[in-house]
Amino acid sequence: MATLSLRQRALYLLANREHSRLELFNKLKQRDFSVEEINITLDELEQEKLLSDERFVEMYINARSQRGYGPERIRQELQQKGVAASLVECYLDIKATDWFDLARELKQKKFGAALPKDFPTRAKQMRFLQYRGFTLEQINNMFKISPEIEK
Repeated sequence: MATLSLRQRALYLLANREHSRLELFNKLKQRDFSVEEINITLDELEQEKLLSDERFVEMYINARSQRGYGPERIRQELQQKGVAASLVECYLDIKATDWFDLARELKQKKFGAALPKDFPTRAKQMRFLQYRGFTLEQINNMFKISPEIEK
C-alpha cells in the first residue's frame, strides 16, 4: 500500500471519528511528519472546518454522558486531550443533560432504586458515582441522609 500524505492521513483519521487538534497532532507526529508541516496542515483543516475542537467537545460530551459518565470525569478527559478549559466549561454548561437525573439513573441501574440500609453500602455506591465523575452535590442529592442508616 502506498504511503499516505500528511493531509490524506489527517483526513483518514478524521473520517473515522472527530479528534481534538492535540490528538490529531500527536497521531501525525508518530508518523514522522515534521511539526511545522503538521501545524500548517491542521491550520488548513481548521479553516476548511474539517477539524474543530468545538465539534469534538460536543460529540465527546454527548457520547460520554450517554455511557454514564459525569461532568467532572468528562472535564478531566477533555483537558487530557488538549481542549481549552473555557471551551469545555462552555459546552458542559449548555449541554442539555440533567446530571442529577443521569446520576440517579446510573445508581438505579447498578444498585437498584432502594436507598442503602447501612453506611458501608452507601459509601460504596457513592464512591462508584464519584469515580464516574459526578459531583458531591449530585451524589448527595440522591443519598439524603436518613435516620435509618446505621453508622
